[in-house]
Amino acid sequence: MDFTLLLHALILGIVEGLTEFLPVSSTGHLILAGDLLGFNDERGKLFHIVVQTGAIFAVCWEYRVKIATVLNGLGSDRGAQRFVANLAIAFLPLAILGLLFGKAIKANLFQPVPVALAFILGGVFILWAERRQHVIHIESVDDLTWRDALKLGFAQALALIPGTSRSGATIIGGLFFGLSRKAAAEFSFFLAIPTLFAATAYQLWKERALLNADDLGMWAVGFVSAFISAFLCVRWLLRYISTHDFTAFAWYRIVFGFVVLGTAYTGMVDWTAP
Repeated sequence: MDFTLLLHALILGIVEGLTEFLPVSSTGHLILAGDLLGFNDERGKLFHIVVQTGAIFAVCWEYRVKIATVLNGLGSDRGAQRFVANLAIAFLPLAILGLLFGKAIKANLFQPVPVALAFILGGVFILWAERRQHVIHIESVDDLTWRDALKLGFAQALALIPGTSRSGATIIGGLFFGLSRKAAAEFSFFLAIPTLFAATAYQLWKERALLNADDLGMWAVGFVSAFISAFLCVRWLLRYISTHDFTAFAWYRIVFGFVVLGTAYTGMVDWTAP
């Protein structure tokens, strides 16, 4: 296995893990990082899909007790049944809209400049959201109704636009809908499990012709680095939001987006994602 390719896998795995659950867009960062590394061809895009599984398993491990409790109670516990039903309801908008418009979105928006614009607009939206008065009606993910879950599902669907951030759309949407920061963040984490597993399985099936046993080493490096970095990031984020809001992430998005646009306009960086 080419050492350079393994290094690229390590870098992209860390990028995925650090950005998947923050409101900064993991897809956007992977597109930009992959473009800089020259790894945005079809093989690279397949790697982007595979490496997500590392981040998903990190959340599964962090919340293994909650997940086990829910699974064990599905047969008789109304709370566990409602929790799973809410995840299913919240998953539907993204799944349906993704099937309808996913191909057109990938053809037109999976490029650095549109991603940079989405970074900036998303940052402005977060700043606006944080300046509103927050009225909290829901303190825990267990208190969500199916209507709350559906609204959060439509918020998550905004992440079909690369650079928007799946977790960011869900979390900020949660704040608009009266969830506490902790409840919004945790529901975003839980919702990532069916969403990313389904997206990964669907894309792997579509791109199965590109699967190659020679890439197993590259995938393993990306998986492990994504798992470790995502696990550390989730734990850090839960501590961070206990005393901070999301304003810092908003400014990061805005500055980073303008840096990409500036370097593209001046020719300092040749953003040429296919």
